[in-house]
Amino acid sequence: MSALQTEIEARLAGVEPAVEVLLAEVAGPTLRLFIDHPDGVTLALCERVTGHLTDYRERFSLEVSSPGSDRPLTKPQHYARYLGRRARVRLREAPDGHKQPAPPTKWVVGELVGASEAEITLAAGDGIVTIPYEQIARSNLVPGD
Repeated sequence: MSALQTEIEARLAGVEPAVEVLLAEVAGPTLRLFIDHPDGVTLALCERVTGHLTDYRERFSLEVSSPGSDRPLTKPQHYARYLGRRARVRLREAPDGHKQPAPPTKWVVGELVGASEAEITLAAGDGIVTIPYEQIARSNLVPGD
């Protein structure tokens, strides 16, 4: 998780405690924020969150939205919550520890069968794969499962 995401989570915890920040990412001039809420994400909630983050709008074009069906997974509790679902994981390094050239990027897709505080386990096409969190560049649920 990025320092920016941690900063945004801390800010929202005081004013929107039920909002969970799933992912905060910078893509060029845009700050994308994916949020969740126990009662769902509405346009009104996105507007409130945007209002709480006005100072970020001085540096970025701010997009606040629901995660959608391909919800990002960024924390150990996200992976644990979705055990049994299929996930797509982009790796920072190949499973054997060698750096991947860019491109191609190494992706692993499989069913989440385990999640601890240190790593996830996927049942993928190549068998059971264990991936430490520090090797994960990005991951999300696979829609339709």
